[in-house]
Amino acid sequence: MPPAIESWYLLNSGLGNYAFNMALDEALLEAMPRLGKPVLRFYGWHERAASFGYFQKYLEVEAATLLRPLVRRPTAGGLVPHDADWTYSLAFPTTDKWYALKAVESYQRIHEWIQAAFCYLGLTTELAPSRSEKGRGECFIGYETNDLLLSGKKIAGAAQRRTRSGLLIQGSVQPATLGPSRTEWEQAMCKVASANGVNWSRLELDAELLERTEFLVTRKFSQATYNRKK
Repeated sequence: MPPAIESWYLLNSGLGNYAFNMALDEALLEAMPRLGKPVLRFYGWHERAASFGYFQKYLEVEAATLLRPLVRRPTAGGLVPHDADWTYSLAFPTTDKWYALKAVESYQRIHEWIQAAFCYLGLTTELAPSRSEKGRGECFIGYETNDLLLSGKKIAGAAQRRTRSGLLIQGSVQPATLGPSRTEWEQAMCKVASANGVNWSRLELDAELLERTEFLVTRKFSQATYNRKK
């Protein structure tokens, strides 16, 4: 039986600064009740930066990396360097089946999707069978169960947040040793999803989304009081 057809939005927002990148992800999560279907967003970074998990302590993060600026993500997880990495996010409304998954299940599912995209491009990766104790709190030094590994080294990780509005997944692929280009990987992600029943339509950022994003940029993610609050 062919997979059921699902309608998803696709958004490639290009390069943004640290505050905008986090703000737009949070705005998409908040907009899930209005948008009513999942959004896959691809984006990059204007400058070198690092994001860190919502529950991490700022002073510990500050001591762990020389990268600046530092921005607190709306999701959990550890410290992630952003330079040439391939960054993406997924937002799901509460009515979507992804929202009903346990955190460990959605984490595994997103990395199986990325694994399938790399397989489509001829690159063999594996899901980590267990946690590495190395580099706790620093996302790409050690690895967690179901992180994506290439030759034993972590190349993809993600973090999540569930609210009454929906589910947000933020993820990063570190491409230093990879053969495919970013564009090829993004296309492969979409093709794998299409083969599993996803029908894509482009998301245009309307006035409401842009206004909310700008509010979150200026009042939250660019503010030291927010980023240093823990």
